[in-house]
Amino acid sequence: MTRSLVRRPHTPAGWAWLGARVAVAAAITVRVAQAARRRPPVQPRPRLVPAEPVSVVVPARDEAGRIGRCLDALRADPGVYEVVVVDDQSSDGTAAVAASLGARVVPGQPLPPGWAGKPWALQQGIEAATGSWVVTLDADTIPRPGLVAALVERCEQDGLDLVTAGARVECSTAAQQALHPAMLTTLVYRFGPAGAAHDPPPERLLANGQVQCFRREALLAAGGLAPVRDDLTEDVALARHLARQGWRVAFLDATEAVDVRMYESAAEAWRGWGRSLPLVDVTSRPWQLADQAVVWLGQALPLPRLLLGRGDALDLLFLAIRLGTLAGTSRAYSRPGPAYWASPLLDVPVAARLTQAAARPERTWRGRTYAPPARTAGR
Repeated sequence: MTRSLVRRPHTPAGWAWLGARVAVAAAITVRVAQAARRRPPVQPRPRLVPAEPVSVVVPARDEAGRIGRCLDALRADPGVYEVVVVDDQSSDGTAAVAASLGARVVPGQPLPPGWAGKPWALQQGIEAATGSWVVTLDADTIPRPGLVAALVERCEQDGLDLVTAGARVECSTAAQQALHPAMLTTLVYRFGPAGAAHDPPPERLLANGQVQCFRREALLAAGGLAPVRDDLTEDVALARHLARQGWRVAFLDATEAVDVRMYESAAEAWRGWGRSLPLVDVTSRPWQLADQAVVWLGQALPLPRLLLGRGDALDLLFLAIRLGTLAGTSRAYSRPGPAYWASPLLDVPVAARLTQAAARPERTWRGRTYAPPARTAGR
């Protein structure tokens, strides 16, 4: 039987515990409630050709096995003026696959001191592009015809300078179907859903570098990727940096317009996404601690407390929010199965992974090891 929420604590520590849980419940409720008032999702516009040419830039390092689906889809999109693939010194046949599918391949130059790999690849691709607009896509995305035109249209119609967008996720195993949504929920609880109409302060912006759209000359005039050159979470770093410079930035829902297969297994997701989820490169220490409290108190602990008979009405509220969030994010996945709905069972290990990655940030990615940024997180 659960304990009553109105039961008065008998110690200062008990009051502090209750106060922290109430504060977390209020924060999560406000953020999740933003789903009720969101910007319209990005819908493909397959018959629309933008008035100005659009270049698609795809940074790629050892992506021979995955880039074909992305480039095949882009060949069917009438809104694409050119496709530029930056072959970031791949050790496989990435360049040959890209060339065979009609892309212009830019051989990536050696990594300069102080740069991380993806920002450097993006910088080279943006400089090589010739379109007025640039859409950047990760090599593991599968855009639908009309994505590119829809992104440009949203920038123009909504007066946005930078759009990033969330894709529909393909999970290849049952374990991944359970793990990935638990990881995604940590982002929703910390930042709110994609497409929220409310504009947060720059230091709380979220972005998704899998899909980005901006005017080429405007970004180059702002320094391109150089201001975030040493960030492994360069997408969030760039969005926050530009917002501080007065850019209008939005993170939209594009699950109807683009799919992504980020990882082939739960183990890959655990290592790869778990590494970047804390956003330590771009988040100040106080916000990191606050975010950890939200994930542990609001997501990870309520279900175990209820199962152990130590829960109360506040834990029931947290569980109801968790299940509601799970229902809301189901459209972000292709064919969510039973494992998807079991994802709350993995909330404790996911919270532990978040804490571990925040305490010991990992600076190795794609076979390269990087020094920590010289700049202050959350700048």
